[in-house]
Amino acid sequence: MATLLARVTINEGCEARFEEVARQMYERTHADEEDVRRYEYWRGAEPRTYYCIESYADVAGFLKHQSSAHHHHFGPDFRDLIEGIKMEWVDPIGQASPLAPTNNQPLPADATEQMKAIYPRFASIYASWWGSLR
Repeated sequence: MATLLARVTINEGCEARFEEVARQMYERTHADEEDVRRYEYWRGAEPRTYYCIESYADVAGFLKHQSSAHHHHFGPDFRDLIEGIKMEWVDPIGQASPLAPTNNQPLPADATEQMKAIYPRFASIYASWWGSLR
């Protein structure tokens, strides 16, 4: 399993457009990706702040999402709307989430060239302190 939380700050005045693009990404991700477990957007308490929780069956599922046609299609919109983003791999607390633990996984043998290019930026997902609590 691979789960991440993204904290997104939107450019001023771009909230409505961001929410429309997020809705479209949500629809395409859930319609087109078999490895997605959760892909949701949330408004935060601070103005212009949003959160996205993403969970995939494995790292390959995340890489497929990142290299999907719909991600590529909406990428320019997101780049124009987003002031800043912080992505963080997260790990569910056992018995307090239905999701499985997040863990490091090697690049799949059948990875596309685009997945190979993305992997180094996202490969290190397991925080060492999690192991002591599992």
